[in-house]
Amino acid sequence: MDWLCGPELPFWVTNETLHTNQPDLPECFQLSVLSWLPCAFLWAAFPVYLFYLKTNKKGYIMMSLLNRVKTVFGLFLWIVCWTDLFYTFHELRQGHSQPPIYFITPLVLGMTMLLATFLIQYERLRGVQSSGVLFIFWFLSVVCAIVPFRSKILKASSQSDVPDKLRFTTFYFYFGLVVCELILCCFNEKPPLFSDVVTDPNPCPETTAGFLSTVTFWWFTSLAIKGYKMPLEAKDLWSLNQRDSSKVMVPKFLREWEKEQAKAKSEPNLPNQAAYAKPPPSTSNHTAGGGELGESSPEEVEVLLSSQKATSRQPSFLRALIKAFGPYFLIGSAFKLLQDVITFINPQLLRMLISFTKQTNVPDWWGYALAFLMFFTALLQTLILHHHFQYCFITGMNVRTAIIGAIYRKALVITNAAKRSSTVGEIVNLMSVDAQRFMDLTTFLNMLWSAPLQIMLALYFLWQNLGPSVLAGVAVMIMLIPFNAFIAMKTRAYQVEQMQYKDQRIKLMNEILNGIKVLKLYAWETSFKEKVLAIRQKELHVLRKTAYLGAASTMAWTSAPFLVALTSFAVYVTVDKNNILDAEKAFVSLSLFNILRFPLNMLPQVISGLVQASVSLKRIQSFLSHDELDPNSVDRKNAGTEFSVSIVNGKFTWSKEDAPVLHNINVMVPQGSLLAVVGHVGCGKSSLISALLGDMEKLEGEVSVRGSVAYVPQQAWIQNATLRDNILFGKNYDERKYRRVLDACALTPDLEVLPGGDMTEIGEKGINLSGGQRQRVSLARALYSDTEVYLLDDPLSAVDAHVSKHIFDNLIGPEGLLKGKTRILVTHGISFLPQVDNIVVMVDGRVSEMGSYVDLFKQNGAFAEFLRNYALEDIVEEDEATEDLMDEEELFPDDVLSNHHTDMVDNEPVINEARKSFLRQISIVSSEGDNVRCRSVRRHGCSQRKHLESQEKKNPQEVEKLIQAETAETGRVKTKVYLEYAKAVGPLLSVIIILLYGCQSAASIGANIWLSQWTNDAASVNQTAENVNMRVGVYAALGIAQGILVMISSFTLAMGNIGAARKLHFNLLANKLHTPQSFFDTTPIGRIINRFSKDIYVIDEALPSTVLMFLGTFFVSLSTMIVIISSTPYFAIVIVPLAVIYIFVQRFYVATSRQLKRLESVSRSPIYSHFSETITGSSVIRAYGRHTAFVLMSDIKVDENQKSYYPGIVSNRWLGVRIEFIGNCLVLFAALFAVIGKKSLNPGLVGLSVSYALQVTMSLNWMVRMTSDLENNIVAVERVKEYSETKPEAPWEVEDKKPPPEWPMKGNVEFHNYSVRYREGLDLVLKNLTLNVTGGEKIGIVGRTGAGKSSMTLCLFRLLEAAAGEIAIDDVKIAEIGLHDLRSKLTIIPQEPVLFSGTLRMNLDPFDSYSDDEVWKALEHSHLHKFVSNQSAKLELQCSEGGENLSVGQRQLVCLARALLRKTRILILDEATAAIDLETDDLIQSTIRTQFEDCTVFTIAHRLNTIMDYTRVLVLDKGQIAEFDTPANLISQRGIFYGMAKDAGLAQ
Repeated sequence: MDWLCGPELPFWVTNETLHTNQPDLPECFQLSVLSWLPCAFLWAAFPVYLFYLKTNKKGYIMMSLLNRVKTVFGLFLWIVCWTDLFYTFHELRQGHSQPPIYFITPLVLGMTMLLATFLIQYERLRGVQSSGVLFIFWFLSVVCAIVPFRSKILKASSQSDVPDKLRFTTFYFYFGLVVCELILCCFNEKPPLFSDVVTDPNPCPETTAGFLSTVTFWWFTSLAIKGYKMPLEAKDLWSLNQRDSSKVMVPKFLREWEKEQAKAKSEPNLPNQAAYAKPPPSTSNHTAGGGELGESSPEEVEVLLSSQKATSRQPSFLRALIKAFGPYFLIGSAFKLLQDVITFINPQLLRMLISFTKQTNVPDWWGYALAFLMFFTALLQTLILHHHFQYCFITGMNVRTAIIGAIYRKALVITNAAKRSSTVGEIVNLMSVDAQRFMDLTTFLNMLWSAPLQIMLALYFLWQNLGPSVLAGVAVMIMLIPFNAFIAMKTRAYQVEQMQYKDQRIKLMNEILNGIKVLKLYAWETSFKEKVLAIRQKELHVLRKTAYLGAASTMAWTSAPFLVALTSFAVYVTVDKNNILDAEKAFVSLSLFNILRFPLNMLPQVISGLVQASVSLKRIQSFLSHDELDPNSVDRKNAGTEFSVSIVNGKFTWSKEDAPVLHNINVMVPQGSLLAVVGHVGCGKSSLISALLGDMEKLEGEVSVRGSVAYVPQQAWIQNATLRDNILFGKNYDERKYRRVLDACALTPDLEVLPGGDMTEIGEKGINLSGGQRQRVSLARALYSDTEVYLLDDPLSAVDAHVSKHIFDNLIGPEGLLKGKTRILVTHGISFLPQVDNIVVMVDGRVSEMGSYVDLFKQNGAFAEFLRNYALEDIVEEDEATEDLMDEEELFPDDVLSNHHTDMVDNEPVINEARKSFLRQISIVSSEGDNVRCRSVRRHGCSQRKHLESQEKKNPQEVEKLIQAETAETGRVKTKVYLEYAKAVGPLLSVIIILLYGCQSAASIGANIWLSQWTNDAASVNQTAENVNMRVGVYAALGIAQGILVMISSFTLAMGNIGAARKLHFNLLANKLHTPQSFFDTTPIGRIINRFSKDIYVIDEALPSTVLMFLGTFFVSLSTMIVIISSTPYFAIVIVPLAVIYIFVQRFYVATSRQLKRLESVSRSPIYSHFSETITGSSVIRAYGRHTAFVLMSDIKVDENQKSYYPGIVSNRWLGVRIEFIGNCLVLFAALFAVIGKKSLNPGLVGLSVSYALQVTMSLNWMVRMTSDLENNIVAVERVKEYSETKPEAPWEVEDKKPPPEWPMKGNVEFHNYSVRYREGLDLVLKNLTLNVTGGEKIGIVGRTGAGKSSMTLCLFRLLEAAAGEIAIDDVKIAEIGLHDLRSKLTIIPQEPVLFSGTLRMNLDPFDSYSDDEVWKALEHSHLHKFVSNQSAKLELQCSEGGENLSVGQRQLVCLARALLRKTRILILDEATAAIDLETDDLIQSTIRTQFEDCTVFTIAHRLNTIMDYTRVLVLDKGQIAEFDTPANLISQRGIFYGMAKDAGLAQ
C-alpha cells in the first residue's frame, strides 16, 4: 500500500480509527478501498448482467425526461472524475508529483461512471424499468462517499484554510451527483412499448414495480388496501404474470419431458422389449407378439409383462422437472444459502455487544454501530429469506401448473388400455393430491441441505463457545427426535380412528335427517339421539387421547431449547472448576440453540414430505409414460376413391395384451350413403365405430375416412355448460341453422319446459336432463357441426318409439337433413332398416353379411335370423308409439304431473322420492359453496320440479335467493362469537387457561432472569461449588416448572376445547331434533349435514390447534415486551408506535388473505370437475377435433385458480417483511437502549433483553397468521350456533298436563272448526273442519291430490300446528299435552316406508320396550315371520341404509309390524301408492281388519276398493269437507265420490 499512497499517507492508523471518540479513516483508505468498492461491484456484476439483458428483451422504452437527466448526470460524473485525473497530470507538469493512487482512483471512477451511463441507456433499449444493479451501485457509492464527506469537513474546520481547493470542490460535486442518481434510481421508467402491461386490463404491478418496491413487496399494498376496504372479488385480482401462465409453463415442461422420452427410447433396447419399443404397426413381430400373448396362459402374460417392465428404462419425470424448473429454483436456493450464513452473524454481534457493556473505557460509538449492524443484518436476513420463499413458492406454483397441464394433455390421448388401468378418480387425484404434494415440497425442499448446514454451523459456533459440553445438549436434541416421531405416528393412528367415527356419525345423521318425519311421527327422536351421542362419545374419547399426545409434544417443543441449554450449561460448569458461565457464553449459546431448533424440527417433516412426493412422482411418471393412441392409424387424407369410409383387412384390439376384437373387417361406404350396422349385443358394433375414430389399436390393415367426422356415442356425453353451448360445441351461433337442428332433434318442446330455455345450465353429466334428452342433445351437436361423415352409435335406443321415428325421418333417413352425407348408423331398431342403403351384419367381431335390405332378406342368413329375433318386440313398440302419440317424452322434463291428471297420480310418490333424493344430492354438492353461479341456476332447474307432498309450489326465484344467501361470509367476525366460544369452553376454565399461560411465561422469564443473575456471578469472585450447584438447581427447577406448566396449560386448553365441542354438538343435535318439520321442508339437507360435518370438524380439530398456537405466540410476544421493558424502561416509549403499525398491518393482511383463500378454494374445484368431464368424453372431443380447445379451457381454469393463489403467496411475503421489520426495530431499540443505559445495566440483563428481542420476530409473524386462521375458523362456531338456535317445536312432555297412561280408552276423535297452514305466510290447507268420529269407526279419506288428505293426518300428530280451532281425542285437547305423549299414543303406517340402518329389531322397537315374543308375534301377523326366521341373524338382521336390502313390499310390512307392536287405539294408514304391489296391499288390509278391529282407523285411500266396506268416507276438496257419509249413501248421492267410484269401475 505504501507504493500506492506514498509514505506520507498511511493506509491504517488504529488510534485515529477505533480507539477514539471521533473516529476517522485515513485518506489512503478512503481513496483506495472506499472508492474502489462500488466500482468493483459494478464491474463484477457487469458480465452477468449484460448476458441477462441480452437474453431477456422486454421491449423498448422511449427516451423520457427521467432517462435524459440520469444520462446527463452520469456524464457529469465522468467529467468530474476525470477533472481530478487531469488536475493530477497538471500538478505533475508543475513538478508536484502525487502518489500513484491519485492517478488510479479517478481513472477507475471515470471508467465506472461511463459504464454506468452505458448501462442506463442499454437497459432502456432492453425494456428494463428499474435496475437493481445500478441501484446497489449508487447506494454503495453514496455510503462510501459519506466517510470522506465527513472527514473533509472535519479537516477543513480544524484548519483555517482548505489545502486542496479543486479536489475539495470536485468531491462535493461528485457527492451531490451520486446522491441525485440514487434518488432518481428509485423512480420507475414508463413500461416498454407494446408490452402486455399496456394491453392488459388489470396487470400485476409486480412487472412494473421498481427495485425497492420489489425488494420490500411494496407493490402488493394496493391490493391489501382494496381488500381491507371491501371483500375482494375475482374481478379485483391481477392477471397472472406471463411467465407463470400455463401457456408458458406447460410447453416448457413438456419440451423437457419429450426429450426424456426420446432419450429413454433411443437407449439400446434389449430384445424382449420389442413390445415396448413400439415398432410401426405393420411389422410381423407385432402380430406374432399379439398372437402369442393372446393365446398364452395368463400367468405367462404376467411374467412377460413384468420382465419387460423391469428392463425398460422409463423416462425420468424428475429429471424433466429439474431441467424445466431447476434454474429458477436455484436462485431461491442461493438466497437461502446467503440467509443461512447471515443468520449466524447476529449471535456474534450479540457477543460483541455484551463484551462492550462489560468494558468501561471504550468509545460509545462502538455500541451504536453494533446496534445498527444488528438491525441491518436482521433486515437483510428478512428480505433475503422472503425472496427465497417467493422463488420457492412460485416454483411450486409453476410445478403444479405444469403437472396439471401435462396430465390433462396426456389424458386426452392415452389408449383405452391405459385408461382402464386407472379410474377417473385416480387420475383426478394425480392432479389434485399429487400435484399439491409437489407444490408443498418445493417450498421446503431447500431445507434438505440447509438444515444440515445450519446444524453444522451452529455446532461449530457452540463448540467455540462452550467446548465439548455442547455435545450433551445436542444429545438431548437428538433424543427428542424419536420421541416426537413416536408422537406423530400415534397421532396419525388416532386420526384414522377418529375419521372412522366421524364417518359413522355423519352417515347416521344423514339417515336421521332424511327420515326426520318418520322419527317425529313415531316419537323416536330420543333413541336416535342416544345413538348419535354414543358415537360422538367415542369420537371425543379419541380426540382426548390425541390431546394428551398433543400436550406432550407441545411440551417437548417448548422445553427442548431449555433442556438443551440446561444440560449444556450444567455439564460446562461441572466438568471443570475453571469454566465460568458468563453473559457472553450463556446468551450467545441460547441464541444459537434457538437457531438450531428450527432445522431440527423441520428435517423429519421434509423427509416425510419427500417420501410422499416420491410416491407421487412414481405415479405421475407411470401415468405420463402410458402408451398414446397413434394419430396416423386412420388415414384422413385419402381422396383417391369414391368411398368416403373404407376399412381393408382390418384387425383391431383394445389393448396390445388382449386378443383382437375385430377380425378381417372389409367395409366400403360410398360417398353420401346411409349404412346400418346391426348384430347382437357384444358382437363388435361399437368397436367398429371406435376403430373408424382411431380409438382402437390397429394390428393390421388400412382404415381411411375422408373429411371431417361427427360422432354420437352410445352413452351421450354432456358437458356442464348451457344447453346451447353443448350443441354449438365451439362453432359459431347461426340462428336459422340452430332452429332447424332443434326441430329435427325434437328438442323444441323440451326447451319450453326447461327453466332457462336453451341457456339452461346443465349439471354435471347432464344430471338435469332425461336420458332421451341427453341423447338428442348429442345428436343435435353432431348435426350442427356439419361434417362430411357421421358416425352414429345407436342414438335411438334412449328415446321413445315415436320420437325415434321423428328423428329418423327428419334427420338420419333418406329424407332427413343429413341426406347426401355419409352416415354410419349402429341400430337395434328393425323398422328403419328397409329405408337404408346398405346393411352390415356383425357376428362375433367379423362382418358376416353386407348388402341391401332386400338382398340380405333373401339370403336367409344371419340377418334374417336377427330380424326374426327382434321383429316381435319392435312391432309391439311401433304400435305403442302410434297409440300414445301424447308425446310423453316431451312431458318428461317437467315431472310435476299436474293436478288434472288424476289417472297418473298413481306414480307420483315414486317420482317424488327420486326427485327428492336428487335434490338432496344437489344440495350436498352445492352446500360446499364451491361454484356459486352455476349452482344457483342448477338449483333453479330442479326447483321447478320440486314437488313435495305439501303441494306448495315454491317460486324458483325465491329458492334461488334462499340458496345464494348462504355462501361465504365476508367481513370481520364479531367479538360476540369469541365470547360465545369462551362460554362454551366455560368462563371459569377460560380464565384458568389464560392464568396458566401467564404462569408458564412467568416461569420462562424467571428461568432466563436467573440465568442472567448467574452469569453476573462471573464478575464477582465467590465461585464456590455450592453456589454453582444452587444456580444450576434453581435454573433447572424453574425450567422444569415451565415445562410442566406448558403441559398442564395445553392440556387444560385441549380439555376446554373438547368440552366446548361436545357442548356445541350436543346443542346442535338437540335443537335439530326439536326443530319443527317445516324447517326441514325449506332447508336443503346438505346444508344441515354440512354443519354436522365440516363445521363440527373445524370446532373439533382446527380450532383447538389454532387457539393453542395463538395463545403460545401471544404470550411469547408479551413476555418479550415485559423483559425488554423491565431491563430498559425507555423501551416502553417505542412500543406504542410499533404496536400501532403492527395492528394496522395485521388488519389489512387478515381481511385480504381471508378473501384470497376463499377465492382460491372456489376456483379450485372447476379444474377437477372439468378434468373428470374431459376424461369421460375424450373420444367425442377427439372425434370433433376439439382437442386444442379443451386443453385451452383447462389452462384457463388453472390460470384462473393460480390468479388467486399467487396474491395469496405474496400477501404472506408482504406481511412477513412488514412484521419482521417491526421485530427488527425491537432488536434495534433493545440494543440502543442497552448501549445508552450501559452504566446502570449489567451484561446479563443486556444479553437477556437483546436475545429475547432477537427471537420475537418469528412469534410476531405467526401471531398474525394465527389471528387470521382464528378468524376463519371461529366462523364455524357462529354457523353451528345459528342452527342450534332455530325455533323449536312444542315441548315433548308437559309435566302438569300429562294424560293418564291408559289414554285414549275409547278412541273418539273430534275436529272443531279446525284450520291449518304449512308455514307462516302461506294459505290455509284445511279450512274450518268440524267432524266427530266415535271410537272403533273406520274412516276412509279420499280426494284429489292437494285436497289436504295428508295434512289431516299430520295435524293429528301435530307435525302441523293449528291455525285456528282444535282437535280432541277422548276429550283431551291434543294442543295442550306434550308431543311425545301424543305421538306415542297414535300409530301411523306412512306412505313411504322408511327404515334405518341397524338391526331389524332396532327398526321395530328402538327403545327395547317389548319382549322378543311380542316382536315375533307382530312379525307373524305382518306376514314377515317366514322371511325373518329363514335369515341366519333372525331379529338381528342388518338393514342397510334406507332398508335397501329389503324389497319395497317387505319394508311396507315392517312398518305394519311396527304398528302391530304399538297397538294403540288410533291407527292412521297413509296408503302407499304405486310403490307397492297389490298383493302386499291386500295383506296389509286384511291384517288391519282382523288385528285393529276395535281401534279407530283413518285410511287415506288411493284405491277405492280398500274403503268400500268402511263405516264412513270423508271426501275432501280444496281443504274443506265436501261429503261425509257411508260409502253406500255417498254413491246414491251421485256426488264427487260417485264420480271417483265410477272411474275406478266400482259403480255404474
